[in-house]
Amino acid sequence: MIRQLQKEDQETCLTFVRQKPAENLFIIGDIEAFGMETDFQRVWGQFNEANELVAVLLNYHSSYLPYAEGAYDAEGFATIINADPNFKAMSGLKDVTTQLDSFLKKPMKRKQTYYAKCSAIKTTVPPAINEVQPAQPEDAKVLLDLLKQIPEFSQSMETSVEKKQKDLRGGFSRSSIVRHGEIVVSAASTTAENSSSAMIVGVATLQDFKRNGYASACVYDVCRQLFSEGKEACLFYDNPSAGVIYKNIGFEDIGLWMMYNEKVD
Repeated sequence: MIRQLQKEDQETCLTFVRQKPAENLFIIGDIEAFGMETDFQRVWGQFNEANELVAVLLNYHSSYLPYAEGAYDAEGFATIINADPNFKAMSGLKDVTTQLDSFLKKPMKRKQTYYAKCSAIKTTVPPAINEVQPAQPEDAKVLLDLLKQIPEFSQSMETSVEKKQKDLRGGFSRSSIVRHGEIVVSAASTTAENSSSAMIVGVATLQDFKRNGYASACVYDVCRQLFSEGKEACLFYDNPSAGVIYKNIGFEDIGLWMMYNEKVD
């Protein structure tokens, strides 16, 4: 049985998805921030014959995110999605999204990326850790200046200095950085932090400062902070070679993360 979840279902839902904090980073964060039903967010759950929650479908604005362990009523979830005239995007673990893929009526573009998580550090303390320091809100500009110089980030930079300051100040994000003089030469940050997990993003080092172990040290430092708070770390990466730095620290592949977007003629 599938039904829309209400306020009184919130703890049941969170207990279910918190069993896999990294896999459900976005679902946990959105429910903690906005609850079960607003004018832009809704949540459905599938229950088995014992009235146990076995699958969840989150709708945030025009995007959907399904989660289940194993098989679930994919056609039922797809019926909900197809009935939404504002549906434009969907994302989730490939093992989950592919089950309902064939039921989607709207033509979609598909993209996949590697998804990894870390619950404990496996590497020794990196030598460069002594050069790492936590970023403060007043570091927002120099931190963004670093990312603007990195090709893979420069084309998608939408965060303003003011928003970065707000995120650092409010705990939505944190950053570990390495300075040389007045500039930041390496960094790793988090985003989408919730009570159980956080996404690591913006891992970058200026070209002239590479091969000093700075990026590894920054990621190590961020993970160390997260684990001390009982949180899992997770991240996306685009190719296996790029994942080496993370796996040396202790990250393990969860699987592939799928992103669906409406095809526009």
